Amino acid sequence: MNEITKKNEEKDLKISNKHFEILLKISLIIGILIVSGFIIYYLLKPEPGYVTFGILNEDKRAENYPTEATVNETISFHLTVGNHLDRNFTFGFKIKKGNSNTIIGSFPSNGTLYLTLGNFTLKPNQGRIYGNYSISFLEAGEDQIIIAELWEIINETEKFFNIMYIRLNITN
Repeated sequence: MNEITKKNEEKDLKISNKHFEILLKISLIIGILIVSGFIIYYLLKPEPGYVTFGILNEDKRAENYPTEATVNETISFHLTVGNHLDRNFTFGFKIKKGNSNTIIGSFPSNGTLYLTLGNFTLKPNQGRIYGNYSISFLEAGEDQIIIAELWEIINETEKFFNIMYIRLNITN
């Protein structure tokens, strides 16, 4: 009986090994298909688009921003927007003034509205520099802020998109 039991155990072990080999092959094939699917998806999926937004100095350069000014001194700047989306981008600007109590983040600021400009449209892969905007401050103080907010316009509804700012010390 021992020999028969031993043969049955060997037979069961061979069957188990065959089942294991079949399961292993199936698992490997499924794994290869899943990984191949991710690779194909990554290669065929387009990069997400983006919009660039910036403040330029009065010479239309992104450097040498003023850090100090006097009361009633005019500070000039330009705004630049680049559309790298796969669709038209319609937008407007809100220029605000702020101080050390102004909250700035990834949301509209609580600064004082100075100027609203709107309904510009850029086609895909198009960029432009806007205006020669001027602003001045009536009171002296540290940490005065020029705030430029970019608002996307969708079906005549404004949606906050981005914010840029310049901090200044205003003296008498």
